[in-house]
Amino acid sequence: MFQSIGRLLSLSVALALVQGVLASPVQAQNWPQRTVQLILPFGPASGADIAARLLSEKLREYWGQPVVVEGRPGGDGLISVRGVLNAKDDHVIFFGPTSAYVVHPYVHENLAYDPERDLQPIAGVAKVQVAIAATKSLGPKTLKEFVAYAKANPDKISYGVAPGFSEFVFNGFVRENDLKIVKVPYRDITQAPPDLGLGRIQLAMMSYAAMRAQEQTGDILVLAINDTKRSEIAPNTPSAVEAGFPSLVASPVLGFMGHRDMSLPVRQKAAAGILEAMKDPNIIAGLSRSGQPAAPMGVNEFAAAVKEQFEQVARIAKLLNIERKK
Repeated sequence: MFQSIGRLLSLSVALALVQGVLASPVQAQNWPQRTVQLILPFGPASGADIAARLLSEKLREYWGQPVVVEGRPGGDGLISVRGVLNAKDDHVIFFGPTSAYVVHPYVHENLAYDPERDLQPIAGVAKVQVAIAATKSLGPKTLKEFVAYAKANPDKISYGVAPGFSEFVFNGFVRENDLKIVKVPYRDITQAPPDLGLGRIQLAMMSYAAMRAQEQTGDILVLAINDTKRSEIAPNTPSAVEAGFPSLVASPVLGFMGHRDMSLPVRQKAAAGILEAMKDPNIIAGLSRSGQPAAPMGVNEFAAAVKEQFEQVARIAKLLNIERKK
């Protein structure tokens, strides 16, 4: 009798596994079945919001369902991530830069999720161009000149930096070059560029788009784009590597992430629509205008880019003697 029950249980388990395997392609074929909700870690007029709204109409065409964009700023990106994970719904997707979550395990105690396990890559669409800039009237014309100036004037340079990934990278740069500079905390980092232009602070590192206005008026000097090569949106500005400071590379990727149980076939189906939308020249031009040059990536390529950023954060944490809190 017990052997029969055991055989029945084994058969049931095997059948369930087979049904699960078969369900994924069918589930993917039918996805989406209703409105798709994109949850962002930033509010209106942010780079992510601009990109999401550029893409939403095209995605509605390719996915065949309405696409709703909802910003849930605050909590260092945790509010938006929780919104996606708590929903446990393939139609609720995180949209934002990798910088919104890659440093969470190093800066938050008792983190309720693991970003490497609980967020699954779907597709990438653009690079967020981060830049480092100085007050033009200060004197240094290059990043090397600025580092030399800062070393010759300890504790006389104040700076503003975007929180999260950018700040993590910046702190690694400061430690590596043994700089003694003073942080000015900002509730809203978009306040830093005007202060930089007026000389209230002397250095800033954040999205290039946020500093463009002050650069165009000639009040600030962008010393480098924090990437491995020159940006198409700032062709006359050296990359961090060209400037001689590869440790300053901070190029978050803007993309879509699903919850941990979103199957690979469903993610691939979603990615197919995203990559089709990214062929629209109006979307590419709009992303470029917002300081986010297009960089379409499917599931595997985006997953590799996300993994690379987690590895970069781990290297910097080791340099800074910061232990992973989870």
